[in-house]
Amino acid sequence: MAIMAVNTFVRDCDDPNPLLRALAVRTMGCIRVDKITEYLCDPLRKCLKDSDPYVRKTAAVCVAKLYDINAEMVEDQGFLDLLKELLSDSNPMVVANAAASLAEIADSSGKGLESLNASLVNKLLAALNECTEWGQTFILDSLALYRPADSREAKSIVERVSPRLAHANAAVVMSAVKVIIRLMSMLEETSEFYDTMLKKLSPPLVTLLAANPEIQYVALRNISLILQKHPDVLAGDIKVFFVKYNDPIYVKLEKLVVMVRLCNESNTKAILTELKEYAAEVDVDFVRKAVRAIGRCAIKVASETERAVQTLLELIETKVNYVVQEAIIVIKDIFRKFPNKYEGIIATLCENLDVLDEPEARGAMVWIVGEYADRIDNAGELLGTFVETFSEETVHVQLQILTAVVKLFLKQPSSGQDLVQTVLSLATQESDNPDLRDRGYIYWRLLSTDPAAAKEVVLTERPRINEETHMLESGLLEELISNIATLASVYHKPPSTFGSTSIPVQRLSETDASMPTQRVTSDKSTTSIPTEHASEPAAPAAVPIAAPVAAAPAQEASLLGDLLSMDNSSAQLPPAAAGGLGDLLGGLDDLGLGGGMSNGPAAAAIRYEPWLAEQQGKGLRVEGSFARRNGQLFMDMRFTNCSGQPLSGFAIQFNKNSFGLAPASALAMAAVMPNMSETASLPISAGGQVQRMDPLNMLQIAVKTSVDVVYFACNVPSQMLWLEDGEMERKAFLTTWNEIPASNEVTTMINNVGMSADAAEAALKSRNFFVIAKRNVDAQTMVYASGKYVNNTSILAEFRFGPAAGTVSLALKTRGVEVTAGTQLALTQILQGQA
Repeated sequence: MAIMAVNTFVRDCDDPNPLLRALAVRTMGCIRVDKITEYLCDPLRKCLKDSDPYVRKTAAVCVAKLYDINAEMVEDQGFLDLLKELLSDSNPMVVANAAASLAEIADSSGKGLESLNASLVNKLLAALNECTEWGQTFILDSLALYRPADSREAKSIVERVSPRLAHANAAVVMSAVKVIIRLMSMLEETSEFYDTMLKKLSPPLVTLLAANPEIQYVALRNISLILQKHPDVLAGDIKVFFVKYNDPIYVKLEKLVVMVRLCNESNTKAILTELKEYAAEVDVDFVRKAVRAIGRCAIKVASETERAVQTLLELIETKVNYVVQEAIIVIKDIFRKFPNKYEGIIATLCENLDVLDEPEARGAMVWIVGEYADRIDNAGELLGTFVETFSEETVHVQLQILTAVVKLFLKQPSSGQDLVQTVLSLATQESDNPDLRDRGYIYWRLLSTDPAAAKEVVLTERPRINEETHMLESGLLEELISNIATLASVYHKPPSTFGSTSIPVQRLSETDASMPTQRVTSDKSTTSIPTEHASEPAAPAAVPIAAPVAAAPAQEASLLGDLLSMDNSSAQLPPAAAGGLGDLLGGLDDLGLGGGMSNGPAAAAIRYEPWLAEQQGKGLRVEGSFARRNGQLFMDMRFTNCSGQPLSGFAIQFNKNSFGLAPASALAMAAVMPNMSETASLPISAGGQVQRMDPLNMLQIAVKTSVDVVYFACNVPSQMLWLEDGEMERKAFLTTWNEIPASNEVTTMINNVGMSADAAEAALKSRNFFVIAKRNVDAQTMVYASGKYVNNTSILAEFRFGPAAGTVSLALKTRGVEVTAGTQLALTQILQGQA
């Protein structure tokens, strides 16, 4: 059909009416079928040289569309050169469309605008004054890619672009700002022209804040970037960024960010007064951000820190719960910036211990008490109240309590001895969190072997924080400045984050016309099973995919070189741990891990489970099981014909499922005679469509026979979904365990375990769950293992084989928490010998 329609469009390209010629070439460019592109070349070439500017500008856009379909052909046919010639066209709209097309081609391939020269730039600037506002935007974006030969040329371009700053369209204004800021890097910062242009940037940016809220938000996000590059651009316009009562919350929050960036010695007083007023608002999130902004101002402008601290104390006196807690959090940062300067306010902070119920605020208060334990008379008593609720606190607060108590002991040994023993015991014996447990072991070893070294480590002077912690890295900032007025500048992320938005091209072959309608079930097979009766879950949701595992930093390796060899006594270091860097988990034997599954019909008899009874299967009984053989998942099935007629024409299809399982080939099945059975082994891939099922490992199946289509469901055992490459490096294991939030950790006790740690290692390995390390600690055998699902979700496990036989403690961590329950069940069955 597409090829037949093209002939009509080709004739229309020679029509005397320019509107018809333009419409014909536009329509052909919208047909995304690669077989017709060769018919488009000649009409497009004619239209690019057409006498009517409307046809030429339409053809210019068509080149970009054609490039997206077949880039090689566009280059071979010389369309890029024709498009560049249109940049010299006498009609400004043609120039604008040619620039837009070249810019789009440059975005997708890096080609198109690389040959801009001074002559072409002058023609673009000449067209800038005559084309529409969107044409101006395209031209300005093209100019932003040009690199002038010297500062004189850059100054000339800036002068000719600067009138666009007064344009009524916000897109034109932001594109002009982008061009000017990019070119200003070539000008002398000490020159009068440079200062003049900085001042010219201020009014248009301020004007954008009078537009609708959406434009305000985009402007504020871009202003935040510009201020990091040129902090003085809006220094005299701070009041423009004061929050209005009717501003949406997203605008209010961005204004707070800009106010902090503009904060300096001359305007801090006004900003602090304004922020104090915001702290009395009803929007809790806005109030929290306002209080934090006060703290950032205190850190940024040292001469006004005293005023900011006083403001925070006044807010604490309001006794509003969330205000008090945010104030304590920012005061902790002020203490880090200005140590030993404002400790006089600690007494006021301690009076508000009872209202602290948020982990971050409690952690900040614990840090303050520990840091100034030698100046707080009842520091031991205060920390004791936190120790009493140690097991109920979050990991963040527990880590702060542990460090604070150690500081107290080092500063006041007599009053901190009992507390430190209690906390170290809680951290090392009763906690299942490896971060907390490891830090407890480190402190224990330091305190028991070399208290002087412990003081140097724990009480060392920390680097002071500064406002630059809220600044973007210079390379990223330059990239975002170059992409002002795009999504990158709004999200503050590199353009590559947003990927390609191209529409897939439909490719036709000669056999397409004769092919029956089919549903694709995998990369290699199709089946013609009807699915109108299949039940489709209503709410599709993708199963989270685990992020790639990162290697552990070298610093961490040197610090934790013998972490798991510690105990609560004076145990000696094993010889292998002396090297520190050689083995992250310390003194571990060579485990010789590897392998995969090799069980299959040839190695062991298949144990079929009933999946479909003959009453529901219209005379067909289906039994089956799953197995992994040579790195491939198989579904082994037995079909029994309980009807009175032969069954043939077997085909199979899976519904969308949690792991994207789909048949890797067609179902090879002979006809099944009455009262007879036939078996089949179907390879399964994980490249199908994904949709969350309940339970997660449910697989809904449709089987077509010569009689009818039958539907049934079964559950895939989790261990069958574990890949053969799930073994992690030891450093990667520890790094990943630390990176996964503590909230993702699940622990359980497994009873009736009939195997030792060594036997468990072999059993796990045979099912693609690999032991990374083993260690004996306090009569317990600690086993660390990892596995990976077919959707690349990694599972990390810690097994504790205690002295009492038959009981194992299991802790699991994963980024995809949905798979935790299935993994827990599978590991339990393996250790109990049931799987």
